[in-house]
Amino acid sequence: MSGSLPLTALAAVVFLTLWRLLRDYIVKSPLDDIPGPSHSSFLAGNIEELTERKAWKNVKGWYDTYGPVYRVSALLGEKMLIVSDPKALHHILIKDSEYWHKNLADLTLLLGPGLLSTEADHHRRQRKMLTPVFSAAHLRHMTHIFYDIAHRLRKAVEDRVGKMTEEVDVNGWMARTTLEMLGQAGLGYSFDNFADDSTDAYGDSIKMFFPLLNRLPVLAFITMWTSPVVPDWLTRILLRCYPFSANLRRMLDISDTMARRSEEIISVKKSTLAKGDDGVADRVGEGKDIMSILLKANTAASASEKLTDEELVAQMSTFILAGMDTTSNALSRTLHVLAQHPSAQEKLRAEIQKAREASNGSDISHDELIKLPYLDAVCRETLRLYAPVGLIPRRAMKDMAVPLTWPIRGKSGAMMTEIPVPRGTFVILDLQAINVNKELWGEDSLEWRPERWLEELPSQLQDARIPGVYSNTMSFSGGTRSCIGFKFSQLEMKIVLSVLLTAFKFELTDKPIAWNTSGVNYPTMGEENTNPEMLLKVSRL
Repeated sequence: MSGSLPLTALAAVVFLTLWRLLRDYIVKSPLDDIPGPSHSSFLAGNIEELTERKAWKNVKGWYDTYGPVYRVSALLGEKMLIVSDPKALHHILIKDSEYWHKNLADLTLLLGPGLLSTEADHHRRQRKMLTPVFSAAHLRHMTHIFYDIAHRLRKAVEDRVGKMTEEVDVNGWMARTTLEMLGQAGLGYSFDNFADDSTDAYGDSIKMFFPLLNRLPVLAFITMWTSPVVPDWLTRILLRCYPFSANLRRMLDISDTMARRSEEIISVKKSTLAKGDDGVADRVGEGKDIMSILLKANTAASASEKLTDEELVAQMSTFILAGMDTTSNALSRTLHVLAQHPSAQEKLRAEIQKAREASNGSDISHDELIKLPYLDAVCRETLRLYAPVGLIPRRAMKDMAVPLTWPIRGKSGAMMTEIPVPRGTFVILDLQAINVNKELWGEDSLEWRPERWLEELPSQLQDARIPGVYSNTMSFSGGTRSCIGFKFSQLEMKIVLSVLLTAFKFELTDKPIAWNTSGVNYPTMGEENTNPEMLLKVSRL
């Protein structure tokens, strides 16, 4: 009898493994009737098509073929939905958001328990602590810091360009600039003096985080399965032992670099704050930086509201990563588009110069800058047409019925006004698709036309009740998980553009610029290059 126990256990393991491998291919699902592309791999489904550098082309092709709701396959035949229907997005992000979790166990593993990865009450507690420092009133105090950094950027580029027209890695400079802005305004810490061409190791780590993570799609599924039973520290040790992936080891190295640097900076901040307010005006960020305010608020918070040291480190890594990558690439995209549209660049330059003249040649004030109509239109249109983050995941925590604005026809021929979503289903929200939906934006929805924001927006767009927090778009998501720093990002973008466009002219080179899919979309010089980079011809005015 005892000899049969090992065999029984082995048989059980084999049976469970085979069941897990074949379950989604055998068991019928309510999602089976939803049309979608065939999977390219029996084991990996459509994962490669969703994570390769040109995934945005695949997703656009699927959307053009199947519309705003369709089914794709994940690992081992698991069924997922890709959704861009307005009513469905409202249901998922706002109405029933508590039942739709991000389930980003890979980000928890790599960054710690920060805003990007925490759920439910844990997330609400963190967001409540952070929300006040992202208010418009607080951002006014950051304006002169942003201008100072933007002028240092201008001087650095002038020194390198001289009186000639030179090819400049604009993306590299945007990354350095946004890191320094986030460092000073966010952490009260300076990363970069702009005096030489060396870059900060922390900044380099952040810049490579999402492109590298995109090469490791299986990591998200592994951590999703293991996180409920295996602690993160043990998972990291086990992943370190895996010998066959240089990308995985580099990803873990980047995670370690970010955590170590975050711990060092927070330790210095705590020590400085413990000394009181003496000399606060002389400190980077002037004591009004986000981390200083967060540490003060955390000290005064009740035990139930207080953030742990682990959470503070995670917030810093999350804030810098999300803020630097999205804004630097949005700025790069804006300058790329302006180089493609010289007349729009001249029109925007004229508006900014006129505003500077009205300010007696000095920097445009915060309130006047955010009201410049064409600058605002250029930013809105670029972020609409080229959302830095095109896709975001959610997972149903119970059986749901998701309503639709536009009914779809199932493979059976039946019309569906709502989608039955079983518990545990992953849904990918296609933010880019709804931003360019012709039913909402009109036939010119794929055209970059800033003037649309100076006209009355289409009535069908306003009637659709898009759940985004920014300009009837989903570029900064929506609901309680929307981007907490979108006003911070907008101010950074407008200040950098106002300084650069009055000093330089930007033109295309003869080298192709490719935009690539990752957690945050990024540019490379050509399809084969893997390093984030964008060269433009830059000449002094």
